[in-house]
Amino acid sequence: MTDDPAILDPDGAADPVISPVQQKLILHFGEMGARWGVNRTVAQVHALLYLVERPLPADAISRVLQVARSNVSTSIRELLAWGIVHQVSILGERRDHFTTTADVWEMFQTIVDERKKRELDPTLELLGELVKEAEASDVENAHTRRRLRELHQMLGSLARWYTQVRHLPQGAIIRFVKMGSKVFTRLGIAS
Repeated sequence: MTDDPAILDPDGAADPVISPVQQKLILHFGEMGARWGVNRTVAQVHALLYLVERPLPADAISRVLQVARSNVSTSIRELLAWGIVHQVSILGERRDHFTTTADVWEMFQTIVDERKKRELDPTLELLGELVKEAEASDVENAHTRRRLRELHQMLGSLARWYTQVRHLPQGAIIRFVKMGSKVFTRLGIAS
């Protein structure tokens, strides 16, 4: 990543200067992204766009992160598909610029929605099919059938709960999260 403020893009606009704090967060996003099954560069591009004050063209992102332009393009396509990066046009600019959702709660909800759609929903569908198949089978033992049912029921309950919570107004979700363990105390289930 660069800290040279003199680097200019072809149209003469300076690339953003990344502070040490910003660089640490961008690198951390890359490390965490890799652990969560997201390409390192995808996570770093997202972090950069979240931290900078203005939309950036792909070539500036490439220079700041010091990664191949093709890798940036692939990362941007992935982030656009997730709905957490947006393409914007800037008057007088021939290139597309990119920015991210500014509201951290909206961004978090979008990421969770996508993970649910990509990971939980297909797993639930498969488990539902496997439960039916195991119940109809003479080969599967009772233990396997019970485990499949339990897993399907638990994940189904979690998915239904998330869908209910997701439809609450954002302010209500924020208050709910900030309550922390007070929620359990109020419900009489504190340990």
